[in-house]
Amino acid sequence: MSTTPASVASAMAEAAGAWRETLDDEQRAQGVWSWPGSKAAEAERTAWFYTPTDHGGLTLHEQLPHQQRAAMRLLATGLSEPAYVSATTIMGLENVLDRTEGFTVGFARDRGRDPGMYYLRVFGDPSGDGPWGWRFGGHHVSVNHLVVDGEAVAGSPCFLGADPMVSPLLGGQELRPLGGIEDLGRALLHALDPGRRAVAVLSPIAPADIIGANRVEVSPGDRLIPLPDLWRGHFDDQALEDRLWSMHDGLEAQLGVTEADRAATEIGAAPKGIAGSDLDAEQRATLRNLLETYVGRMPPGLVERERARFDGDALDAVHFAWAGGYQRGQPHYYRLEGPGLLAEWDNTQRGVNHAHSVWRASGHEFGRDVLAEHRRTHH
Repeated sequence: MSTTPASVASAMAEAAGAWRETLDDEQRAQGVWSWPGSKAAEAERTAWFYTPTDHGGLTLHEQLPHQQRAAMRLLATGLSEPAYVSATTIMGLENVLDRTEGFTVGFARDRGRDPGMYYLRVFGDPSGDGPWGWRFGGHHVSVNHLVVDGEAVAGSPCFLGADPMVSPLLGGQELRPLGGIEDLGRALLHALDPGRRAVAVLSPIAPADIIGANRVEVSPGDRLIPLPDLWRGHFDDQALEDRLWSMHDGLEAQLGVTEADRAATEIGAAPKGIAGSDLDAEQRATLRNLLETYVGRMPPGLVERERARFDGDALDAVHFAWAGGYQRGQPHYYRLEGPGLLAEWDNTQRGVNHAHSVWRASGHEFGRDVLAEHRRTHH
């Protein structure tokens, strides 16, 4: 029996319902919200983050082991196996990062780097007939899904990051959870001849972060959002707030970012970089493989739909753009843009050992277009 958007939705509903049944009243107040009935509630449903801030929901810390297991089971329904392995590895990296930073208190909580500070919230009734969705997120992980009319209709934005990006393992090996996303981007850059590369490279200086950041919707003219603005509100502790600004300003100074660099990498009215239509067959194959590291985050039953959007000539409209150094270990950034697509990658922070990647189905994020059509049809 083939997996379909309907069967994925069924698996999500069963897992979400099973998790909900384990919760007491206090936990449900945090973890299970009614379907948004106001603009303010919808704004919360579409709020997302990738910093170690309050993502909204019930944390793993606040759950018993069997509840945590049920929460992770729901997460697994919304990701492919490679994406689930990557996400859970990223969560475990909080322990590595805690060691790197000396096991200190941070971000106005007892443990700043904490694998228990991942949040789950369900919006609506998974067992009912109305729309419902769920959000799982914490530091460097954000997964969002929407179900309408019994089908899983939207699974973006989907964010995966890694800090550290590279960690040593026994036997001289490396742990690089997002290594393929970085390496395939660089492989495409190096596959370009000088003429094509000149079109693809926007700037010799990489931005300090992904440009779209955690905006609900990315629009022409958008530029980098400073680090202190990527949290759910600002900190009351002025020393902590000043530290975040110092980190942001210091990184931009270290990178040598200028106003010209910001203008070069800002989101344009049309995609920037080199189009798939201008690549040869081998380069197009690498572009397709690179795109797979983003759309391939979706589970069987959903990924086929996302891949099909770029079949054949549709790949022609996907643009590849790069900024920064060309070699591993140099600060760099790239993005893929096209109709209904924005995928971004950066590795610039912590000595080029702190990476971000996000897949966005532009215009379809959080399924807002599907919901609008649903309302027109049913109301």
